[in-house]
Amino acid sequence: MLMLWGCSKKSDLQDINKADEVVEDKNDSAVSAVGAAGIAGVNWADGRDNFVDGWVIPSGLTASDNYSTVSAKANSILTEFQSKMPGVNAVRLPINPPSVLESWWGAYTGAIDAALAKNMKVIIACWESASSRNGLIDDTNQFWNMWNVVVNKYTGNANVYFEVFNEPHGYSASQLTTIYAEWLSRYPNVPRGRILLGGTGYCDDVKPIGADSRFTQCLLSLHNYAFWANRGTVAAWEQSWRDQFGTYGSRTVVTEYGAPMTTGKNYNTPSNGDNEIAYIQGSTNVFRNDKLGSVYWPGLRDGDSYSITNRGGSGNNITLTVTNTSGLDRIRYGWGEGSAFNPNVYYRIVNRNSGKGLDVNGSSTSDGAGIIQWAYWGGNNQQWQIIDNGGGYYRILNRNSGKALDVNAGSIADGANIIQWSYSGGNNQQWQIIDNGGGYRRVINRNSGKALDVNGQATADGANIVQWSWWGGNNQQWQIQQL
Repeated sequence: MLMLWGCSKKSDLQDINKADEVVEDKNDSAVSAVGAAGIAGVNWADGRDNFVDGWVIPSGLTASDNYSTVSAKANSILTEFQSKMPGVNAVRLPINPPSVLESWWGAYTGAIDAALAKNMKVIIACWESASSRNGLIDDTNQFWNMWNVVVNKYTGNANVYFEVFNEPHGYSASQLTTIYAEWLSRYPNVPRGRILLGGTGYCDDVKPIGADSRFTQCLLSLHNYAFWANRGTVAAWEQSWRDQFGTYGSRTVVTEYGAPMTTGKNYNTPSNGDNEIAYIQGSTNVFRNDKLGSVYWPGLRDGDSYSITNRGGSGNNITLTVTNTSGLDRIRYGWGEGSAFNPNVYYRIVNRNSGKGLDVNGSSTSDGAGIIQWAYWGGNNQQWQIIDNGGGYYRILNRNSGKALDVNAGSIADGANIIQWSYSGGNNQQWQIIDNGGGYRRVINRNSGKALDVNGQATADGANIVQWSWWGGNNQQWQIQQL
């Protein structure tokens, strides 16, 4: 039996000093999200946090349920997930040896089967018991017997994913890769793109696993709950995630992340030093922009302040209530749903060639003021709101003046100056923001089809911003960084 110490999501984790081309199955899942394997999911967890010595029983189910009642309850809960969280296409369900090798398995499979019947992806993840919590396999025979049963039943279903075990912090990288290699050897018929291998530590570093050539086709499971670090800014949390997955983002599924959802926080507002808001925004920014699959902890867990839903109803008719609509907005944003930019926060827009920020000259608030580049110093004239206009276009408004980024006089010529002007909705005030790879974007005017450009590829403070036919120069590429 796996004995892993802890995935408690609250204060106990804050006190722990943690060290800091996928072959995808072409299945028919209803929604394909931005990340690895198109996974956009939530955890459905036991009220005991999945760390139990006996059967693991997700919230809403009971030990006396049979296959029929589990199926009915699961159908209610999963229907509520899909209704209340548009874009969700996956659920992560826990197992342990007693849950599979004892009579509960006959009932519990009703939950897995209900999800599959709704065309959802299911991540079946092995958890430790409550007793040892040492991050090691406690009973090797039971561990393999458990996986024999699960793999034999679900190998043939392309929507089932197998997560070998959760947070294996008791092993060194070499020990862990030996276990993973044995898992692959024992189950050669499981498509590698449906196997999730947790990172070292508390699944918080996938790089040693990703670098192992034996696992190049497998997915990687990543967690990051390092609130103890109090990183405090969106950018710092973004960097934290990127440090943990390195060059393996295209194979990485964040199978857990979460923060308090029942405390009334608005996760759509600027973080202003709030570590939890910065964490949720930075996390979901990375999932969307770097294209990681993500599974929120938890979609449902009774009594957990992190839970994005609370359970109601009775019997087999279970209802769910969203606990924090702004939190749900961010979860869905990480899946690739909704606008690519949060309209309630501000961004700095930095040129790739010069490293300087998009700036309203002289902090002017007047119509017609010129847009230049200037070394970023944090002024409101260097901060921008990006608002979805629909149809793939955005208006870009200066924080200081409230005025819009505008091509002067609606020109379609190369070299036309970019200015600010009161927003009127003209096509010369609307912009396409297109991912150019490597964290950079091109910004294309709707009226002219030309790109936002630093004139003459200048690197000096004060250089004019113009429009120019797109040719791919670094002076036409921009980093858009949330503040």
